Amino acid sequence: MDTHRLEEQVDALDEGRAYVDGVRLRAVEVTGADAGGWLNDLVTAAVEAVPSGGAARSLLLTPTGRVRADFHVVRLDGGFLLFQEPDQPAAIDDLLRPYVLSSDVALRPAGGVHVVLLPSERGWTAARAPGDGAVEASAEAGEVWRIRRGVPRFPTDLDEESLPAEAGLESLIDFTKGCFLGQEAVAKVRNLGHPPRAILALRSAVPVTSGEPVFADGREVGAVTSAAASREGFALLARVRWDARTRALITASGGELALA
Repeated sequence: MDTHRLEEQVDALDEGRAYVDGVRLRAVEVTGADAGGWLNDLVTAAVEAVPSGGAARSLLLTPTGRVRADFHVVRLDGGFLLFQEPDQPAAIDDLLRPYVLSSDVALRPAGGVHVVLLPSERGWTAARAPGDGAVEASAEAGEVWRIRRGVPRFPTDLDEESLPAEAGLESLIDFTKGCFLGQEAVAKVRNLGHPPRAILALRSAVPVTSGEPVFADGREVGAVTSAAASREGFALLARVRWDARTRALITASGGELALA
């Protein structure tokens, strides 16, 4: 795609006039008499509070609070649809299936359905259809938009050892609904400490590439996880040690990094 067209699409996303088609997302149907309560007890979002036709973004965590999946939940009259990026380490239905046990719950791939992704302050919001007058932006434009906005992505900027607090994903956790997988570990980090690493949105005047080491005071403290050109230079996300998040950071190429 030529640069001019890409910038037009990124601008449209910035202004809330565009969407990205989610046809690439893996879709899973969750049905059965126990589907709502069962799903609500496992994932971080309060899915039972989602109205029919509505959507919520959610995480599935390990018992120790690590991110296993980042996905969208759409509630239907007869159950739920889960939409997940296909490059995540494990499929959401494979992760959830061991917890079915004796519950009246069925998990199956859902072919022929998809959502659109709408830009929001903390990333993407799923919807069954775009708003009136919205234009389609490419997945490439969507990726540039989210990097410039400093929105972390799993598994690009986070991995399976990441805690939600590293990327400011506590907004995807309903702390009032009761139990969910990883609840105690997440509450401990929230109330008593901090994660070992942090994902920072940064700017550079010189070219930066993903995977490039980041240094503070002459010591390697992390790495660039996402990078994209911007009108002011280069936008990037980097995952660094918690104690380095407020220090002066430079890349291996010698470029000084500034907080976005």
